[in-house]
Amino acid sequence: MAEVTNDLIYEVLKSMQHDLGSVKADIRDVKGELQAIRTHITGLGQDIANIYQIVDRHDARLGRIETRLGLLEPAH
Repeated sequence: MAEVTNDLIYEVLKSMQHDLGSVKADIRDVKGELQAIRTHITGLGQDIANIYQIVDRHDARLGRIETRLGLLEPAH
């Protein structure tokens, strides 16, 4: 069985430190990508809210047009 020496432990620790540095860099990249996704989702939510406002305005206009043409009973 191989004898465990300080040099062997040192080499293993250096390798682990390098791997840990790579993992940290990868996590940093993933965090950046996640933040970009969050920003896009927030933008999509705002776009959807704007679409709902536009549809609501069109619905109100259509209701007035239908009332003016006599297609609906006026609200009391």
